[in-house]
Amino acid sequence: MLPVFKPHIDEETQQAAREALELGWLGMGSYVQSFEEELSRFLELEPGRRLIAVNTGTSALHLALLVAGVGPGDEVITPALNNVGDFQAIGLCGARPVFADIREDDLGIDVDSAERLVGPRAKVVVALHYMGIPCDIERVYAFAEAHGLRVIEDAAHAVGTRHGGRPIGSSGDLACFSFDAIKTLTCIDGGAVVTPTPEEAEQVYPARLLGMTQPNERLYSNNRAYSFDVLGQGFRYHLANLHASIGLSQLRRLPEFIANRRRYARAYNEALAGVDGIVTPRSDFEDVSVFHYVVRVLDGRREEFRRHLSDQGVDTGIHWIPGHWLSWLEGCRGTDRVPVADRVGSEIVTLPLWSFMEDGEVDRVVAAIRSFFEG
Repeated sequence: MLPVFKPHIDEETQQAAREALELGWLGMGSYVQSFEEELSRFLELEPGRRLIAVNTGTSALHLALLVAGVGPGDEVITPALNNVGDFQAIGLCGARPVFADIREDDLGIDVDSAERLVGPRAKVVVALHYMGIPCDIERVYAFAEAHGLRVIEDAAHAVGTRHGGRPIGSSGDLACFSFDAIKTLTCIDGGAVVTPTPEEAEQVYPARLLGMTQPNERLYSNNRAYSFDVLGQGFRYHLANLHASIGLSQLRRLPEFIANRRRYARAYNEALAGVDGIVTPRSDFEDVSVFHYVVRVLDGRREEFRRHLSDQGVDTGIHWIPGHWLSWLEGCRGTDRVPVADRVGSEIVTLPLWSFMEDGEVDRVVAAIRSFFEG
């Protein structure tokens, strides 16, 4: 069975993990500092921006929302087609998501839909870069400025994607990344939040480690202080040395990962062009760091399609279930005006894609697809 995702764990990554374990310091330490520094360089952060590593992408989103001032009773405008982690992070703040529709071309947030949802409790708009393809980000920022909202770019899929000649996250407002087990760059689990100012980074540093006021120099020294103060709410969101060491080894090969995934995605697009009953991504993947490859199966045939591919030895996934379909979020505003998200949510299928696919594996997936549609 061809899996949907497969992490690339080579000897360099295994050696990095061994060295981190042999160091004997398993908490947050020197590897975390190195990971933050090297990832900041990779993302070409503008002066003043700060990157803070945490244990998951959901933790990064939660901290970004808190920095943006989101609290109980507030509303966060988010695309209806989004990961449940975003909705949980919003809920952790005591806030509620408001569901905007998505655009046909990039499956990112539809700003026209978001315009109709702005209310007095709105604080933030989430700009998700689905699959790694940039959303309509210029319009998102113009919309946010017009309504006094903060922007959080959910770049969980988009580490290495460039837009306007710059990496996603290098400029703008808050940005969040994810490095979990299936991401293009994995730390086993990990994430990062990027703040636009050093002052906002100073809010995140203590919050990621139980609110403790230990200076970073101490935290990165593979040691700990036993004397500290706590000035506010904190969380156990720090990244461990072991996970950071794995992330560092992956980061060194990330350009190669991106180039390969882009080539496989283009091969899928080319091979599936003209197949009736399926819609491929509307992208040439130029400057896109492709996390997963998603097609849309039309005419209510998705489950039949997935069963057929499974019978052919090809696993598939669904990324994701629209938020307003979940029982927990049924009463959120916007659920009655998201026709594109409703349609796309019933059509999307994730095909196998990872960083080093063997010769013939894309062809095998394509052959299974064509055998379904062409008999």
